[in-house]
Formats: sequence, C-alpha cells, structure tokens
Amino acid sequence: MSNPLGIALVVSDVDGTLVTTDKSLTAATIAAVRRLDAAGIGFTLASSRPPVGLKPFVSALNLRLPLGAFNGSTLCGPDLAILSEALIPEAAAREAVARFDAEGIDAWVFARGAWHLRDPSAPYADLERRTLQAEPEVVADLAPLLSEAAKIVGVSRDHARLAEIETALAADLGDEAAVHRSQAYYLDVTPPGTDKGGFVREFGRRLGLPPERIATLGDAGNDVAMFRASGLSVAMGNADPAVRAAATHVTADNDSDGFAQAIERFVLAAV
Repeated sequence: MSNPLGIALVVSDVDGTLVTTDKSLTAATIAAVRRLDAAGIGFTLASSRPPVGLKPFVSALNLRLPLGAFNGSTLCGPDLAILSEALIPEAAAREAVARFDAEGIDAWVFARGAWHLRDPSAPYADLERRTLQAEPEVVADLAPLLSEAAKIVGVSRDHARLAEIETALAADLGDEAAVHRSQAYYLDVTPPGTDKGGFVREFGRRLGLPPERIATLGDAGNDVAMFRASGLSVAMGNADPAVRAAATHVTADNDSDGFAQAIERFVLAAV
C-alpha cells in the first residue's frame, strides 16, 4: 500500500484528544490505531501526563515507539523506562510554586517518579487519581522537591483566573520554563526549551522523517507547538477557537470519536 500524503508517523495528545471526557478509549479509537499499524504508519503519544499515566495505553494500543511525557520533556520507552529527561531549574520551580501559593492556587509537583501534593482533597485530585490510576504522595512541604521537579501544575476551578496567571507567569519566568495550560483547570510548568513541538521534531530526526511526513492531533494550547512541527495537524472539535485555528484540519470532539474520524479522513483516506 502507498500513502500519497506521505504520512509515516502520527503523534497524538491524550486527554481531550485520544480519550473521552471520562478518560476511556473507545472501540473506534482502538480500531483506528490498529489501522495505522496495518498501514505501516507509526503511532506514539505526547502528553502532559507523567510516564505512569501513559501505562494504560501501551498494551491497549500495542505501542512500540518511545513516548513523550510531561509535554515532551521526558522521553520513555513503552516499558516506561526513562530514556531522557529534563528538569525545571530550581529557581524557576520555586518562583512558580510561590506564585501559585500567593494566588491561592493548589500546586502539584511531579518529581522523583511520583506525584506530590499537600492537600489530597484539593480540586481535581480525584480526577487526577482516576486519570493516572495512581495515588499521590502527600507532603507537608513541597520545597525539598523543587530541585528535582519535572513538572509543576497549578490547579484551579477558576479557569479564567488560571488563564490570566498563565500569561503573567510565562512572562515572568521567560526562558527559564515553559508555561502552558494542558486543560482549562491545569497550568503546567515544565523545563525550558522542551515542549511537544520539540518532542515531535526530535522524534522526526530520530526516525529520519521531515515534518511533512508527520501528523499530529491535539486539543489544548500546549498542542499548538506540536502542530507547528508537523505537516498535517488536526484539532479536536472540543478545542478552543485559537487551537482550532492553528491546525490544518478540525475533527469532531473527543466524545464523538473525533480521533478515529481524523485518522480515517485525513491520514488513512488516501492509503
């Protein structure tokens, strides 16, 4: 079989894209990934999740390529072994947590291979437990972890306020960290110079693929960098208008099998 579009690799976001709102894989999504494999097209994930949060997809989707965790700053194998990782500079990590504390926003720190928080009943903690299928480490003080942080998340039910803080914190941290919301209620702080776009570009180099042979799918602001690094990009119907505008195509939402529709319509239709 041949693919006139030349797509050889598909990189997908997870939450809001690959899975439904209740964090499940649909039969159509699983079938679409299997069709990619049958067509000889590689498939992997780039997610804000930690490596452990990607574990459920490895067997369900028969993933064999390395995966991008923490918005691409950590590269892990399908066995979740860490292949490479970057950490947030300690000064930037401390400034981010201090800002969240000053704003009354809960802060989570992913470090030493675990998810750490101070309040186990904080907003969205139960959602994160279900998402990662893992329990957090409850600590009284986050400070000892900030020299080893792979990701820090500010969590709030006030989505508009979190959006305002995103802009201000990104300006304050500058080149010392990447600041992007992965969901309306999660503001991620990750290592500088490492975003999903960097993951896609590096993966392309490793496989000898130019951007035009890579397709990406996503729904959030942190996926736009991934779109820019690929020749074919698809935004989910549930994405914000700015994210949809940044993609070459738009599909249905993540609760309406938008992922599967995008794979069939934009990637596999010409195979």
